[in-house]
Order: sequence, then C-alpha cells, then structure tokens
Amino acid sequence: MRDVDPRRRVPRTDALLADPALAAAAGTLGRDRVKAAIVRAQRRARAGELTPEQVRDAALADLPAPAPRAVLNATGVVLHTNLGRAPLAAAAVDALVAAAGHTDVELDLRTGRRARRGREALDALAAAVPDAAAVHVVNNGAAALVLAATALAADREIVVSRGELVEIGDGFRLPDLLESTGARLREVGTTNRTALADYAAAVGPRTGFVLKVHPSNFRVTGFTSAVPVGDLATLGVPVVADIGSGLLAPDPLLPDEPDAATTLRAGAHLVTASGDKLLGGPQAGLLLGAADLVERLRRHPLARALRVDKLTLAALAATLHAPTNPTREALHAEPGALRARTERLRDRLGEDGCKAEVVPSAAVVGGGGAPGVELDSWALSLPERYAEPLRGGAPPILGRVLHGRLLLDLRCVPATADPDVRAAILRVGA
Repeated sequence: MRDVDPRRRVPRTDALLADPALAAAAGTLGRDRVKAAIVRAQRRARAGELTPEQVRDAALADLPAPAPRAVLNATGVVLHTNLGRAPLAAAAVDALVAAAGHTDVELDLRTGRRARRGREALDALAAAVPDAAAVHVVNNGAAALVLAATALAADREIVVSRGELVEIGDGFRLPDLLESTGARLREVGTTNRTALADYAAAVGPRTGFVLKVHPSNFRVTGFTSAVPVGDLATLGVPVVADIGSGLLAPDPLLPDEPDAATTLRAGAHLVTASGDKLLGGPQAGLLLGAADLVERLRRHPLARALRVDKLTLAALAATLHAPTNPTREALHAEPGALRARTERLRDRLGEDGCKAEVVPSAAVVGGGGAPGVELDSWALSLPERYAEPLRGGAPPILGRVLHGRLLLDLRCVPATADPDVRAAILRVGA
C-alpha cells in the first residue's frame, strides 16, 4: 500500500479552530486573526516546512502574545521601572474591573446631577494627607510639575538649585521640561552646595515660585549643602516641592526620603509626587497644598489635557483605602521569613534533582527612590544559563545576573507563585 501524502494529514481549519488553545485565542484576538494564522501554518505544512503535527503549535506561535505580559519580579528591585513600578493591591485590581463599565465617576446618584469628578479618590487623598488644604490628581508626576510651572510661572522665573536639575529618565531633563512651559529657570548655587542667601538674591518681582527637587535617583556626598523647605518658606514667595516618590507620611525604613505631610508642615505651599512609586498605586501625579494654588492649577486649561481617566481614579481610591499593598509588603518583608521561604524552594527543587543555593541578597527600592538604601534579603542562586529561558517562559521570571549566577530574590514575588517558580526552573533544567 502506498504511503499517504503527508499533505492530506494537515489538520482541517474547523478542527483547529475548535482546539481549546486556539479557541481561547480567538476569544481575545478575534476569529479572523486566528484563522489567518492557521492558514499560514497549513501552507507551511503543505510546502514541507512543517509536519502536520506541528501545525497547531505553529499557528499558536504566530499569534501575538498578550501585551503587556504579566511577569514575576525576582530582581530584588521593589519599584522596577521597566516592569511598571508598583503592582496594584487586590482591592485596586477589583476597582479597575468595576470601573471598566459605566460608573458614577462624575455623577451623584442621590441627586442625579453632575458631581465632582473622581471625588472618592480626591477625598481619600485629602484624608491621607490632612496637612494639605486641597488636592488634585493628574496623569503622572512630570505632569504635576508641568501643570504647576505653567499655571504659576509661565513667562516668569522658577528659582532652583543647580544641584537639583536632574535627569528623570529616558533622556528627559528637568530644565527642558520646565522651560517647555514658558517659564525661565533662575539657577542658583553650585552643583554640590547651595545656601539660602543664593535663593534670596535671586528672588524678585519676576519670581513665580522657588522649586525644591528631591534628587531621588542619585546621591551627592562629601562637601555638600542644601536648603531645607522650612528655610525656603521664609523667602516670601510660593515654594513648590517635588518629592518624587509619593511617600505620604514618614517611614522609618526610609529616613532620608521626604514625605508629603512633613514637607507641607515645613512650609511648602505645593507638593508634587508620583502615585505609582512608594504609594503603591497606579501611575498618577499628585498635587497637594494650599487651596488657592491647587484651585489655580485645577482650573487651568492645561489641567484638562492632563486629566486622569476613571480607571486611574478607581485604582487610586482603592489604594488609598487599602490597609496595605504589594509595594509596602515587599519593602517591609522580614529577611528571616524570606530566607525560610527561599530555603523551602531550594529543598523542593533538590527533591526533584535540581541543585540550587540560597545566598544573601541586597534588594533596593528602585523607581528613582531612596538611592543607597539596601534591604537585607535572600535569593535562590542558579547557573546563569537559566536566565534567558526563565525570562522567556510562561510566566516570565526575571532575576538578576551577578558574577555568573542567576539570583532570584523572592521579596517581590507573591508566595502563591512559588510553585510556578519551581515548575519553571524544573522545565529549564530538564
């Protein structure tokens, strides 16, 4: 009997569309897109490039992966900018889902009339920082500073220390950002030392405000001096303090990180900060301070262009109401508990014939916050060759490579994901 032509064994389109994995993909990507991928795979099989048994997997591989993909952060960097900074609390995720449909974001259900947009998030922020007479939210930290500069200092001067003219990432520099608003920078002091007299000599009729920037992504040590907010508040002009990381109240773990409450009590008229860093919420720019200044910013035409959407407002409100969140838990994770958890994972891997070590690790805050602060931690140490396949797995697992070893620090990995980490490592080692 003659052999059957392999091309006759190529799976039919309807059979492939009924495959559970391809059917699930059709539910998210659309039937036409999945069908086109199937047809391409069938053609490759008929051309002899694939066996009939490989058609299904080739069609799946031809489909785009979900974007963005959820990953497990085992780098030891709590607020990893490349991984989206702060992971949201479960309550914030639930709030996002609820807000995906129609919501009362700008409606008072009791009266049926229009209401203040995002009032729940704004009320929660005001309650979290009672030292602020008023609050407002825009779409990120840079936007908060741009709005302040546009509303308070367009065609005027912003007095700022040379040592605080930072680059905020991806090549964006604070001077360029501020000057794009029409404000003129009046730089004072030197890179390493600035005195109150430097500010006082620069303040005049053209001053819009004095800007105090926390250089959160670097440290200058040695022969240095800077002027605290309390002294700047004596100059008789508004003081805007960009604290950066979004810490709302003091945290003993981060004694050198400025917080909104303390900065306002020291005399700042306006504080700007990010919502997706130490606060542990969604990307947002927080504005807190004097009622008249916040109202000027809120009513400025640019505020409309920087407005946050209903999803951000919902996630922010839930973050502020929640007793804790993944960022806070990761920062304050107890090293002894992390060691015990990592040793359990090592032992389970050993039972399956995979050799790993447990080594001390130094985790960091990240996200441009608390430079120089190291968090005592522990990591699972594997050969470097594990790095790439774990990064490309499902789920992707990202660690850090140091001295030829891959270190997986579980500080930011949910404990419920430990079985997934173990299974992924075993797949690579098989």
